[in-house]
Amino acid sequence: MKILFLSSHAHLVLERSTSRVSGGAELQIALLAKELASRGIETIIAAGDTGQPDGMLHDGVRIRNAGKFQTGGLVDTLRALPHVASVINEERPDWVLLLGWTTWLFILHMMKPALGFRLGFICGLDTEVNGGFRRENPVRGLLFEHAMRRCDVRFAMTEDQRMLFHKNGMPCGFYRNLILPRAFERTSKKNIDLLWVSRCQPIKRPHLFLDLARKLPEAKCRMVCPREDAALWESVRSRAEAIPNLEFIERVPYHEIQAVYDSAKIFVNTSEWEGWPNSFIQSGLGEAALLSLDVNPDELFKRYALGRFCGGDPARMAEQAKSMLGSAGDLACMQKECARFVAEMHDNRKETDAFLAGLDKLSRPPQLPRG
Repeated sequence: MKILFLSSHAHLVLERSTSRVSGGAELQIALLAKELASRGIETIIAAGDTGQPDGMLHDGVRIRNAGKFQTGGLVDTLRALPHVASVINEERPDWVLLLGWTTWLFILHMMKPALGFRLGFICGLDTEVNGGFRRENPVRGLLFEHAMRRCDVRFAMTEDQRMLFHKNGMPCGFYRNLILPRAFERTSKKNIDLLWVSRCQPIKRPHLFLDLARKLPEAKCRMVCPREDAALWESVRSRAEAIPNLEFIERVPYHEIQAVYDSAKIFVNTSEWEGWPNSFIQSGLGEAALLSLDVNPDELFKRYALGRFCGGDPARMAEQAKSMLGSAGDLACMQKECARFVAEMHDNRKETDAFLAGLDKLSRPPQLPRG
């Protein structure tokens, strides 16, 4: 079997020499590709052009330069089309897979008859299945959903997503997020009270963390906020510089980020919505409790006493942060629970097995009834 992932920046996770970073979807593609390659499965990432040479090998995964499709711009997309098609034609994979919404799913769906691969989609966000993306982006959303319904295989990464797939008449496989392995043992002291880590996008609502830092001037806060939306990032950076108890960091490389989680007492999530955040897993690995404004995948906060869920209320978030920091005993219990949730729910070997089982089962032709 030969598997090709189309992913803009997943290669940056595997390329340990770089200081460039990207997001959770790319991290998951890189981790899955690495696990598949370790099992002897020929695995390729068709990556966006960030200046890397074509054909380099990282952890058994071959990285092909497929042009500047990662910018999302119409001109760059059109220019990248022949590059992407050429890479697929040269590699002749059995499967081409993508994680998360993108009109490239529709483009690949149109390429299938000529290039002879099977197409798979991995869900990153509930809005990809519940119609939210289509409502926000009518044209792109319609093309994306058209292709998603016609994929040869689909995967959910939360129980909520699996339910949405089946509710909308789309069979799917299921596996959970993989874990970025530790490069070192956890030794750092917990000298950060409140930590926020995410790309600078409107959906992540970074200004809400700045509001929280201002409301708790006695708390030591740290914000890791890689630039993406330039105007939003500039507004966040300039405002962060005026908050005395806040340390603002633009980026931390993947292989160094776990130490940042290790140093935090509480990880704060202010996103409007997410799928299953990688940041929750890394918080558990670092024994940091969770404080989430809106994100509660699969009722995680009811299943584990790992922090506080605020139901979308910023005032309650400030109250809960103060309460958590004010009780060292309760906070320590939450931190241990967060570590327990990761140990119980995430295992790279088991989740890769589940992915391969889904790929096999859902790609089989339906059995015709006998007689």
